Amino acid sequence: KKREYENITEFILLGLFSNEDVKTPCSVIFSLCYLAIFSGNLAILLTIRGSHLHEQPMYFFLSYLSFVDVCFTSTVAPKLIIDLLVQWNTISFSGCMSQMFHAHFFGATEIFILVAMAYDRYVAICRSLHYVVIMSRRACYILVMTAVIGVFIHSLMHVLIMIQLPFCDPNQIDHYFCDVFPLLELACTDTRLLKIIIVTTTGVLSIMTFVALVISYVIILSTLRTRSSEGRHKALSTCGSHIMVVLMFFLPLIFTYVPMTDSVSNDKVFALFYTMIAPLFNPLIYTMRNADMKNAMKKVWDPHKLLEGT
Repeated sequence: KKREYENITEFILLGLFSNEDVKTPCSVIFSLCYLAIFSGNLAILLTIRGSHLHEQPMYFFLSYLSFVDVCFTSTVAPKLIIDLLVQWNTISFSGCMSQMFHAHFFGATEIFILVAMAYDRYVAICRSLHYVVIMSRRACYILVMTAVIGVFIHSLMHVLIMIQLPFCDPNQIDHYFCDVFPLLELACTDTRLLKIIIVTTTGVLSIMTFVALVISYVIILSTLRTRSSEGRHKALSTCGSHIMVVLMFFLPLIFTYVPMTDSVSNDKVFALFYTMIAPLFNPLIYTMRNADMKNAMKKVWDPHKLLEGT
């Protein structure tokens, strides 16, 4: 039996935990994670912008990835931390739509940047003679702008669909941020077709992108067999970092938007991976396994140089 339509003006986010005893410790943990995400990605962004690395396409994309990671996490983390700390878990209808838009916008932008980084590595290794022409600065800007326009339309379409739906009381979202599937559960209408459309557009697109990335890295790795030992080691180190980031981001995303069960609690755990954990580990992955980044950080953040600058 369908619930009676209510003019919903705000939603209640049920959050990650129902146990009151773990909320305060978890708010502290997530606060530290958010601080690490913000400072780590900002350090990468400033290092690339302040060194010769910004001239290389790979680091051009990496700087945008760091920026998007900070924006993506900032869309959900502050609200999550506040809700856990002071138990103020309401969000206005417009605030919910805004959060959903920005989460999809920055999340989808990250997907396209990861694709661009994989394409950059493919061209650098498999078509090295034409690398400078193919991956020109103009081409890099075109890739980024195309991604931004595409994901803006994608995110806007999700919001336009949601604002047309009638929502029912109780207005409780079983999640820690406003996302498509938890919101569809509150709609006072049959949403099976919409779920199929979202799974088709977002879920299948995520799977296809992930498969395409895996195939590209298989081609890259097979090409490396003909390279020298030194060149192979450097390329493997770079590609290894990319593969780790792709796995950490895409697998939870696929499990979320291609639901195998009706359990939303699993979606909340998966969402933590691509909203908090992946952005937390990205700076470590791209600095600890990258000699160029480590050398650039030593030069940019050299204490003597910083003192001279002041």
